[in-house]
Amino acid sequence: MPMGHTATAEAGSGGLTATEHRLANGLRVVLSEDHLTPVAAVCLWYDVGSRHEVEGRTGLAHLFEHLMFQGSKQVHGNGHFELVQGAGGSLNGTTSFERTNYFETMPAHQLELALWLEADRMGSLLAALDDESMENQRDVVKNERRQRYDNVPYGTAFEKLTALAYPEGHPYHHTPIGSMADLDAATLEDARAFFRTYYAPNNAVLSVVGDIDPEQTLAWVEKYFGSIPGHDGKPAPRDGGLPEVIGEQLREVVVAEVPARALMAAYRLPEDGTRACDAADLALTVLGGGESSRLHNRLVRRDRTAVAAGFGLLRLAGAPSLGWLDVKTSGGVEVPVIEAAVDEELARFAAEGPTAEEMERAQAQLEREWLDRLGTVAGRADELCRFAVLFGDPQLALTAVDRVLGITADEVREVAAARLRPDNRAVLVYEPVENGANGANGANGANSATGTAEAAGAAGATEDSDEEEGAEK
Repeated sequence: MPMGHTATAEAGSGGLTATEHRLANGLRVVLSEDHLTPVAAVCLWYDVGSRHEVEGRTGLAHLFEHLMFQGSKQVHGNGHFELVQGAGGSLNGTTSFERTNYFETMPAHQLELALWLEADRMGSLLAALDDESMENQRDVVKNERRQRYDNVPYGTAFEKLTALAYPEGHPYHHTPIGSMADLDAATLEDARAFFRTYYAPNNAVLSVVGDIDPEQTLAWVEKYFGSIPGHDGKPAPRDGGLPEVIGEQLREVVVAEVPARALMAAYRLPEDGTRACDAADLALTVLGGGESSRLHNRLVRRDRTAVAAGFGLLRLAGAPSLGWLDVKTSGGVEVPVIEAAVDEELARFAAEGPTAEEMERAQAQLEREWLDRLGTVAGRADELCRFAVLFGDPQLALTAVDRVLGITADEVREVAAARLRPDNRAVLVYEPVENGANGANGANGANSATGTAEAAGAAGATEDSDEEEGAEK
């Protein structure tokens, strides 16, 4: 059996524990018992995302996520979906800048099936990967790009802002969806090489959470994953480091068929896993995290110049995080009016910082979000994988809220003063093709945004929603 150690419950973890183990082939395994309901979640994170792609082959990580559902040596075609759903479970996969993950939630007595399925495609996907499956999923991904990005209002906003915020050649300059040209250029051999390089047990973390018997679960993991060979040829990701401040305001105006004018911006913020990043999260929560936030109160309630105003954090571990601002205008309001009000609020916040009441409310909001993530077996499995892959320690997931609650108001003000400045942002302004598209349709514009709004959410981005592409079959 693989060696492991058991974690003890720490302050702030709510009594939750996790045990860590490593197989001889390098696969890290994290187990967390929860006997509240008879279900079990399996989550597998591979340390590969769009930041690992090379020029000319963008979108390959996301394309491969889809290929992972096209069959393996012993599971043909759509069999993975059919077996999991036939057993009463649910499943999917997503791709981000920094990782690709796959997950199933099963009735507890069907846990072995999920483990076998994940191991079979990790160990034998190449046996089933052929031209037919490659062309099938290439078309699926291209159609997904059309439906979610190219042919919807504001659909390419996230892509455009990311390209502005990260310079040409930076590993985060392009988003996981990739370009049509690169998707067309990807070959079957590209996909096979990608699998051989990144889909190895020593480049993955497997978490199992729920109504499990740890000893039996480890026996199944060893049985199905233990014989899969590791691979040592993975290249290190390119350096994502950048200066703390952009140094100028980058700006693009887009004239498009959108229902309302919009102001969107991305601010360069500290990397995830740092105290400064947690302080920035609190700052953006006070400023734009929901209907009690400063920007919502100013723009939507008081001035009535906007129908929606959100500000949130896209956490990134390998590059500066981004603070996403998303404002949809009301009626015929011009964007400069909105921008002036935003800058006024940011300057006031940088000078005064949050009030005690705002700090308490923001910390409570982030604590609730943390509890929501850990409150389900699937959410907890994902968080354990996240902290293991990105920060080397899954136990950090159980105490993440303590670090947020320990941030002071002075730290929040300081990060706002240092980073939420006009010379540290990329700005995207949307102007409707016809001015008459404004007015009563403004509210619909706020609801139909699927680019930045999809990535950042109405109240801002979290790590879990960063430009993820679901394996929707």
